[in-house]
Amino acid sequence: MTDNHMPQETLIEFPCHFPIKVMGEVHDEFTSTVIEIIKQKNSSFDPSTIEMKGSSEGRYISLTCFVYVTNKPELDDIYRSLSTHPMIKFVL
Repeated sequence: MTDNHMPQETLIEFPCHFPIKVMGEVHDEFTSTVIEIIKQKNSSFDPSTIEMKGSSEGRYISLTCFVYVTNKPELDDIYRSLSTHPMIKFVL
């Protein structure tokens, strides 16, 4: 059997700048916590690439973090670390 018939593990082409959306309740330390978690897994992460958006009621915040990743395990590791933090509600 050739590799052409094997399902691909991911459709993402690496390396790439991948947008990770992180959402949680507004908190003084939310952004710095997200930055710290990502930088622990990817020291080259540039926090100036973050796009921030608040909810209409001002209770939640959404950060879109553009992270340069070189492979799927690296991306998965970042997602796991963000998803398990109690301050973070969703990671997309």
